[in-house]
Order: sequence, then C-alpha cells, then structure tokens
Amino acid sequence: MQSLSSRTAAFTDSVIRRMTRICLQCGAVNLSQGFPDFDPPQEILDRLAEVAKEGPHQYSVTWGAQNFREALADKQTHFMGRTIDPNSEIVTTCGSTEAMMAAVMTVTDPGDKIVVFSPFYENYGADAILSGAEPIYVPLHPPAFSFDPEELEDAFRQHPKALILCNPSNPCGKVFTRDELLTIAALAEKYDVYVITDEVYEHLVYAPHRHTYFATLPGMWERTLSCSSLSKTYSITGWRLGYIIAPAPIIERAKKVHDFLTVGAAAPLQEAVIPGLRFGDEYYQGLLATYTEKRKLMLDGLTALGIPHNEPEGAYYILLDISRYGWDDDYQFCEQLAQRVGVGAVPGSSFFKEPENRYIRLHFAKKNETLTAALDRLASMDAKMKR
Repeated sequence: MQSLSSRTAAFTDSVIRRMTRICLQCGAVNLSQGFPDFDPPQEILDRLAEVAKEGPHQYSVTWGAQNFREALADKQTHFMGRTIDPNSEIVTTCGSTEAMMAAVMTVTDPGDKIVVFSPFYENYGADAILSGAEPIYVPLHPPAFSFDPEELEDAFRQHPKALILCNPSNPCGKVFTRDELLTIAALAEKYDVYVITDEVYEHLVYAPHRHTYFATLPGMWERTLSCSSLSKTYSITGWRLGYIIAPAPIIERAKKVHDFLTVGAAAPLQEAVIPGLRFGDEYYQGLLATYTEKRKLMLDGLTALGIPHNEPEGAYYILLDISRYGWDDDYQFCEQLAQRVGVGAVPGSSFFKEPENRYIRLHFAKKNETLTAALDRLASMDAKMKR
C-alpha cells in the first residue's frame, strides 16, 4: 500500500489531552487540560433548556446564525472600541481551534512561512504544517517572557506571510505591552505580514496589566485576523463556539475555508449562548475578580510550599520550575506526578521549540476547593518527586 501523509507523520496526539486521560486513570486532580469544574452562567443554562425544546436543531447559516453574529458584534464592538459589521466582518467557527486553522489557511499558501512565538499553544505548529506553511519560531525569554526585537526582525527578514500572536499567552500567561505590540505592528507593516491573533483569554488580564486588541492599533485592522472563542469567557469549553473577526475581504475568503472545514458551528448552542453575549460589564468584572482570587490562592499556596513558579499576567496558567527535582524528562515527571502526588500537569517541553525541560504547566480554572485539594497534594512533591 502507498504510504500515509508525510506531513502528519511526526504528529503525536495532544499532550494536554493525553494528560487528562492519565488523570482519569489514576484519580489525580486535573490541572492539566484547561477547563472548569463549575457550571456556566445560569442564564445560558436556562436558555439551553428552552432551546432543547424549541430549536433550532438544523443547520444555521454556515458562517453563523444572524442573531448570534449580531450579539457577538455588539459585544466585541463594545470591548474593541471599533464598530464590527456582523454580516461582513465575522465568521463563526467550531471553537477557536478551527478559527486559527481557518485563519492560517485563509492567508497562507504551501511553502509560505509563518512566525510563531515560543512557548506556544501546541496547535500552532500543527496549523502551519497542515496548511503547508513553515513555522519560524521566535523565543520569548523567561522569566518575563519578552521577545528580543532584533530576533523578531530576523524572523521577519525571512519574508513570512503571517505571524501568530497569542495574547494573553498560553502557556506562560504573558500579556504583551502596548509598546511590544507596536513593535510587532511596525514590523508587520514594514514587511507586509498578516497577524493572526488568539485572544481567547481577552477578559482574564490581571491588574495592573491591560489587554490591547492588536486589530485596534494604528494601521493594523487591514492586516489582522482576530480569533477567539466563548469557551473560557462563559465556561463552556465543550460547546466549541469560536469566531474570526477581520476586514470584509478577508472574512469573505475565511467563510469559504470554514464552510469546507466544518460547514457550521452547532445551531442550538449559538442560540443558547446569546444571553451571555448580552451581559453587561459587571459580568466581565466579576469573572476577572473570580479568577484573580483563584490566581492568588494558587500563587500564595505554591510560594508557601517553596515551589518555584512564574506569576501569570493573564489567562489561567502557571509554569512551575522543576529543575531541582533532578528529572531529565518532563513528560515522565508529569506522569509520575499524577501517579505519586495525585496532581495532573502538562510537560512544558510540549510548548517550546527550544530544548526546554524545566517547566510544567498547571491551570487554576477550578473551584477553590479543587485548587486547595491540589495544593494539599503538592505539599508532598519534594518527598515523592526528588531523585
């Protein structure tokens, strides 16, 4: 028989989701895959119950139901400070995962290059490869996870077609400053490069840091594809509702890519989430307050245990430095952490292009009692994990 696809030969399954399966097998507290163990807002659940009885249950318009796009456009117009046209500047996708894939396929051809900051969410490299593009990795240097402008321009000098920007960043929680974003913007304009943003954590930015939508920077609307989802904002990671916002000519092409990838996002769920899209500012303020409390609980707990860690500026992930434990394989460390200590984490090497083995990633999108239970178990980390 002929060989299978060469472009997918090096793929593994998702390390993040593999760690969830390991947690299930050994009863570990799952702080690996970033989903909550608490319910979405009641208003959304109530509307879901109504939709189950009354519909819609058939296809919506492939690029998103009209009322969903209108509600989403109103919300993002409010937060981005720029009027978004629901009919020509939005395409609804099956989660931000599909949004990113569709965005990359919309702007790149096989053989094009695409800039990716490292560390990065594991899908980005795969998105580039599946599109036939070549990723160019630019390091974010710890502990602040800032980039070197000269290293970034070296990547731009290779004439990429696009750059992927995750802000706030998964896995390190970096929030790019306005000055850093302006540096990227100047290079994007100088070298005529598209910017594809992943902004799923746009509402989880901790004081004194602030989120800046890249598309709102001077001259950047025309070359930016803003990707996001409702998963983290409304605690509905299983609903798979995402979107791309971009200028009309880009969205017109993205609609066609999306249509042939997935046809459309789930019509009943688009209808059910509309009450959430209509929430006022107090919802987002409350969401941030909730996660600020969880962040403090985890950071204070890890500090009290003497476990080295970074301090995320946004999102809900923390990187732990496991250098002192003496392991040369962070994946094996995470397997054994789940089995010996009873806490699930993700090996940091799955996020870095560089040969990095000193980090593991935890998340804190859990009930406070779940986080406290995890910290109680992590108290035995030194005794059970040192070599």
